[in-house]
Amino acid sequence: MSGPSTNGPDGMARWIQTFVAAQAAELDAARNTQLAYARDLTDFASWLTDKGLHFATATQDDVTGYLIDCDNQGLSRATRARRLSSIRQLYRFAFEECWRADNPAIQIKGPGKSKSLPKTLTIDEVGRLLQAARDCAVDAGKNTCLMELLYATGMRVTELVSLPVSAARGDPRMLLVRGKGGKERLVPLSPPARAAVIAWLVDWDAAQEQRRLTGKPISKFLFPTRGKTGHMTRQRFFFLIKELAIVAGIPPEDVTPHTMRHAFATHLLAGGADLRAIQIMLGHANVATTEIYTHVLDEALSELVLTHHPLAKKPKPT
Repeated sequence: MSGPSTNGPDGMARWIQTFVAAQAAELDAARNTQLAYARDLTDFASWLTDKGLHFATATQDDVTGYLIDCDNQGLSRATRARRLSSIRQLYRFAFEECWRADNPAIQIKGPGKSKSLPKTLTIDEVGRLLQAARDCAVDAGKNTCLMELLYATGMRVTELVSLPVSAARGDPRMLLVRGKGGKERLVPLSPPARAAVIAWLVDWDAAQEQRRLTGKPISKFLFPTRGKTGHMTRQRFFFLIKELAIVAGIPPEDVTPHTMRHAFATHLLAGGADLRAIQIMLGHANVATTEIYTHVLDEALSELVLTHHPLAKKPKPT
């Protein structure tokens, strides 16, 4: 297969479009992953254009120069690592398609990811968030269902907001979740989460029946909206959880959908759950990713000892 035109920035745009389309078709890459690839590679293409270069002619030194420039801009290590990964994937694809005879990024050592531990929430804080959802004057049933499901399953926010209503029918003890790369996994539902789903389905059925009576199509999503996707967006849920944090008396900057996912894993581990089981429920491909929660727990236990152990307290001066 011959490569796209190498003339100017338009040619690089075609490289990106072809690569991203292939990722979607062959690897079932999630929409957010496709957008991330496109953003990273468009930035790299712009940098190359300013220097009169192109994907087809860039060398290892050029890629290194781009990463150094990203560092000089103050971009985080995680962002630089992700951009290098996007560039590597593009050139791997270009090599396989015979657009290039080499991969100029393959031997470049990345900056690595930050070793900072994930932020989490206490059991009390989660309880206050759930209560804030139940106390909502509007959409209390839906908001309670969203929050109970998030805490009970540790789902990623995209997995949560795009849940099909069929997955929640029949009072299931287990919920089928479609995760990254289209991989499916089963996660158990807690009694409060099951009760919240049942209550929300009553409202859902009533609302969809009204749509049917007016000739409108019935949604296939558990949390439907009139937007383009047909379901609640990640952004809307992000703002919702911030609003609930304010009501619950928790600093909103400390609460995100991902901190609830971390709370799910950390609280399970503290309760004696098996790390392998947590890995499966979170949908982690590698147990090493899940092991970070052991460090979160270790830190919490250390803080507990330093705060409450009598020998850890400084003696009062005589």
